[in-house]
Amino acid sequence: MAFFPKDNRKQFVLIFIIAFLNLIGFGMIIPLLPHYARTFHATIVDTGLLVAFYAAAQFIGSPIWGRLSDKIGRRPVLIITIAGSIAGYILFGLAGSLWLLFFSRLLSGFMSGNITVAQAYITDITDAKNRAKGLGLIGAAFGLGFIIGPGMGGLLSVYGIEIPAYTAAVLNFFNLFFLAKMLPESYPPEKRISVRVRRRFGKSLVELREALSRPLVGPLLYNRFFFSLAFAIFTTVFAIYAEYELKLNARLIAYLLTYVGILMVLVQGVFIGRLTRIFTEGALLFYSIVMMAFALVGWALVQDVIMLAVVLMPLALASGVFNTVINSSLSKAVLEEEVGGTLGLSMAIDSFTRILAPSAGSYLLSRLGRWAPGTAAAIVLCFIIPYAWQRFVARPHPVLQSNLEE
Repeated sequence: MAFFPKDNRKQFVLIFIIAFLNLIGFGMIIPLLPHYARTFHATIVDTGLLVAFYAAAQFIGSPIWGRLSDKIGRRPVLIITIAGSIAGYILFGLAGSLWLLFFSRLLSGFMSGNITVAQAYITDITDAKNRAKGLGLIGAAFGLGFIIGPGMGGLLSVYGIEIPAYTAAVLNFFNLFFLAKMLPESYPPEKRISVRVRRRFGKSLVELREALSRPLVGPLLYNRFFFSLAFAIFTTVFAIYAEYELKLNARLIAYLLTYVGILMVLVQGVFIGRLTRIFTEGALLFYSIVMMAFALVGWALVQDVIMLAVVLMPLALASGVFNTVINSSLSKAVLEEEVGGTLGLSMAIDSFTRILAPSAGSYLLSRLGRWAPGTAAAIVLCFIIPYAWQRFVARPHPVLQSNLEE
């Protein structure tokens, strides 16, 4: 239990379990998606669109759920979204046609805003000094979910390609139990009243423009977009790349995702607290962008699965550090009643990049070959590196100069 902070330990453990079970379900589906889609005669483009549809629904849903949690509390929104995820997984398993498969991914994507709300819950029960470490535990739950989920999905698919989806639904029923019986509300009513009075942050594209104009929030969200776009080019074509370019089957793809999960747990569950004691948040953001650029160049040069396994190490480190620290910085850059909406905006931007990336990545892969997606993704980051240096290292905002020693 030393893994969890002493203060509010029960809530930390429960949110960790909720995120963990949620990500097991998600992890079981991802490596099987190309194979399941092919049973309905889906093309590579169709498979890419399945990923894009999920991201599009997440793009719409995340700000809505984050903003709603600022108004009615975190717990009821978590219950609604996890119940919706159960319906999405059941529909995925029952899908008898490609259009039903698309609809199930739309529903699951829209309901995936529970991750935003879980992050907002963590910000409610941590102070600014410990926020990065607390959010790192959510990242560690992601990693553990990817350790167990893909491997479990590969094993269960032997009994039927739809069985992992039903298993994911059962796991989310357990999530509902933990929520309903054990998880207390973290956002008291007296804080929610101000949400009705104040203009709600992140409500629309107009408010997104307002967010981008803020002195710290704007640079953070700009960097979120470019980093997420580069990383999404990798993640959204990974299963297709591994199957068609490296000739890996579903089980080997699942093992690779498990390996990535182990790396994510080590970074976000173990190292992030230590890193934020040594480096400022601004420095961590900048160096994670640079490391990701080098890792993506390495991906472009990969010739076999051994090289890929090596490249995945810095890639997982950069992703884990960036995603944890940027959410910590965003939560400290806005008013307390704006945290849910702001984190929802951050996830919406991340989702938007996964609308763009599948078609771009699959096109580059099919037309130019295995080197093209990684090269394009690295070029995307090269555009933002000078800007990140100026904003995060050379002339950082005071929030980005903090670390856990202060």
